[in-house]
Amino acid sequence: MDGNGRWAKARHLPRTAGHTEGEENLAAVVRSAVKRDVGWLTVFGFSTENWRRPRTEVRHILGLHEKLFGRVAELDDLNVRIQWIGRPFRSPDARTPRFVQRAIRKAIDDTSANTGMTLTIAFDYGSRTELAQAAQRIITNDLPATAEALEQLLYLPELPPVDVLVRTSGEVRISNFLLWQIAGSKVYFTDKAWPDFDEHELDNALALLA
Repeated sequence: MDGNGRWAKARHLPRTAGHTEGEENLAAVVRSAVKRDVGWLTVFGFSTENWRRPRTEVRHILGLHEKLFGRVAELDDLNVRIQWIGRPFRSPDARTPRFVQRAIRKAIDDTSANTGMTLTIAFDYGSRTELAQAAQRIITNDLPATAEALEQLLYLPELPPVDVLVRTSGEVRISNFLLWQIAGSKVYFTDKAWPDFDEHELDNALALLA
C-alpha cells in the first residue's frame, strides 16, 4: 500500500495524515473486493524495514493498525475472516508491540467463523526473513531440502499462490513481499497512490485475470 506519505506531501499535509487516509481506504477496498467475490486479499501493512522510520510516524502507524484489527463489527457484516502474517510473536527478532498483538489475536478469534473473503494483514513482515526462518526449520528438524517442505514451513502455509500483485504510487518493482507466493503471478502497476486506489483500479487489476 505505497504512497501514503507522497499523497500527504502533495496536499501539504503531514505524513501521518496520509497513513490515516490509507487506513480508511483499505476499508473501502475491502468492501469493493467483497462485492467482486475476491476470495483472498493480502495487504502489506508494515514491513520489517519500516521500524527504521521516524518514531512519531511509527507510533501513528501502530495506532492505526490497532484500530484496523479492531474493526471487527464491519468485518463481520461483510463476512470477512481476518488473518495476520509476520514474524511470530515469540520469535527473538519480533517487534510487534503487545497492544497490537492483543488486537491481532482478538480480530482473528472474533472473525474465525466468517466464511467470506480472507483478509490477511502483513505486519512486521519481510519475505526474506520468512524464507530464511523456514529454511532454518528444515535444517533444525532434519527435513528434506525440497520446495514442498519449505512451503509447509512458511508463516501461513494455507495462503494460496498470488494471482495478482498490485503496486501503487508508480513503484515499478516488486518488494520484500510474499516472494515465494508471487511466483508466476500477474503484476498490476499504477501511478495512483494507495489512498487514491479505488474500485476502478481494483477492476483494472482483476482484469489481468480475464
